Amino acid sequence: MSWKPEVLVDEAPARRLIGTQFPELDTRRLQLLGEGWDMTVWLVDGAHVFRFPRREIVVPGLLRELEVLPLIAAELPLAIPEPRFVGRPDAAYPWPFYGAWLIPGLECGQAGLDQAARDALAPALAGFLRRLHELPPPRGLPDDPMGRGDMAIRVPLTREALARLHELGVWTAPHGIEELLDQALALPPAADKVLVHGDLHLRHLLVDGARASGVIDWIDVSRAPRSVDLVLYWSLFSAAGRGAFSRFYGELDEATLLRARVLSLNLCALLADYAHVEGIGWLESEAVAGLERTAV
Repeated sequence: MSWKPEVLVDEAPARRLIGTQFPELDTRRLQLLGEGWDMTVWLVDGAHVFRFPRREIVVPGLLRELEVLPLIAAELPLAIPEPRFVGRPDAAYPWPFYGAWLIPGLECGQAGLDQAARDALAPALAGFLRRLHELPPPRGLPDDPMGRGDMAIRVPLTREALARLHELGVWTAPHGIEELLDQALALPPAADKVLVHGDLHLRHLLVDGARASGVIDWIDVSRAPRSVDLVLYWSLFSAAGRGAFSRFYGELDEATLLRARVLSLNLCALLADYAHVEGIGWLESEAVAGLERTAV
């Protein structure tokens, strides 16, 4: 996978795009808030977060965010982005973008939480996902477009991602992971389809102090098996945290948890690969720690 963006919105184009289209905002204070495979994110005047696609393939997901987030924000117990400023492409930047109020907090992997504090997030996350999964999916959402609940797709991708980490010297899967992947590959297709965030890993849960404060980056919102949203069940929590999660979410069957475990291995491996290549030490450490939790 290539981590290089197709289009990079650095400070000058971000200031131009925001300042030209939204002159009511003060762009003198512009701070790079985050970069990932899909988006470059700028904070304007300490109050508004603007998301700019870095590659064309994510534009349909951004358009789904614009459609879905306003419909569900008031229904959820944690904050999610609510688009306020919808930007248009121009001659120099080819895609739409948008701004929303800043949600206070840090990515959970940056918050410096010990394991007990991570486990203490379980009730809030479980309550959030229980409510999200109860909501009727808006019309027109795709069905699991990335195949994250489909083990025929996800198991081979996970094997590739783990092999890549081994080659890089970042992490080697312990004995037993191959058997786990074989078991997942033998599962029948998941029958449940609910409204899901679609990419809920350690970069997308925000923590303010020791409190879960929000869930960001919804470009993969879709209809999919609930297992797609249970990555943090494995990668963030210990056995105690998983028990607390289940008490607040409801019991989860073994097949759902196995699908979620494979996806946790897959996404943590991809994050570790990205962080290693880009030299983001804290993220590499967090992703590897997530792999270790998932593998136990």
